[in-house]
Amino acid sequence: MIKRGFFYYSRTLESLTPRTLAAQKARVFLLFPEGDNNFMVFKIGWFSTGRDKAARDLLRTIYNSIKIGEINAGLSFVFCNRVLGESEESDRFLKMVKDYDIDLICYSSKDFNPDMRRMGMTNPVVLEKWRRKYDNEIIKRLAKYTADLNILAGYMLVVSSKMCEKLDMINLHPAAPGGPSGTWQEVIWKLMDLRADRTGVMIHLVTSKLDEGPPVTYCTFPVRGPVFNKLWNNLNRRLKDKSLAQIMEEDGERNELFIEIRRHGFIREQPLLIKTIKAFAEGRIRFENKRLFMGNEAIKDGLCLNEEIEACICDQNNSTQTAKAPYR
Repeated sequence: MIKRGFFYYSRTLESLTPRTLAAQKARVFLLFPEGDNNFMVFKIGWFSTGRDKAARDLLRTIYNSIKIGEINAGLSFVFCNRVLGESEESDRFLKMVKDYDIDLICYSSKDFNPDMRRMGMTNPVVLEKWRRKYDNEIIKRLAKYTADLNILAGYMLVVSSKMCEKLDMINLHPAAPGGPSGTWQEVIWKLMDLRADRTGVMIHLVTSKLDEGPPVTYCTFPVRGPVFNKLWNNLNRRLKDKSLAQIMEEDGERNELFIEIRRHGFIREQPLLIKTIKAFAEGRIRFENKRLFMGNEAIKDGLCLNEEIEACICDQNNSTQTAKAPYR
């Protein structure tokens, strides 16, 4: 039955439009990610801790883009460093992956050599050894899979140098090149502390240094102007009597400036990720020996996609599709 279904797709491909053809290829790949097929589908490996709604939204967006043929690629596997029962949020993520019928590999970083990891919290040498040991176990578990590109989307571990050498990996980071490192929450508080004028979203090559790999693609946007000025003024007024740490403690993620910065970053994350994966899948950009190339040209500082991303946001607004940031 599977083979008959597969050959049915093969026989009908010549009559399909390019967009429909990509969609059919994607459906076949989603059904047979490692099976016998004749399609040279670009294969994606996906790494996530699945710690929040944002992690689910990113995977859902890429899955749907593949399914409709917007991205001519397939998801080879999803790796999660949590197992069922570690948290409600990651459990939701794992259920979603299973519902999508994507191969899921789980291996708990929390339960892996916990004494060594605890020692590593105060000893960088020990921590790097722990990372290498843990990543060795990941590599073993992924041995039967192939991926042309591996995407870290909400993966909350620093990757070892060995893993970086073995795999081409990109990471979605909620700041512009040269901006703050850390989670999106940490980035926003740092931007507020720095009284930043601009920020952005970046996809960068993963290295063993947290959020410091060379940029692949990025977009930027202002955090000043009509929408923001009143919120900055409110913050500055409160800072006369309190420290930013006290405001963080009182407001948490309910702070109005925090919310607005997050909203503007969030609506750019998914379009940037889609356009980046699409460019890799279509061969317009590629990695060679950990360097980014477009054609024969090496791209040192990444590709700025401001115009393309702003056009996507305008299209979303025109379609009355309002994106809401996952604050929790």
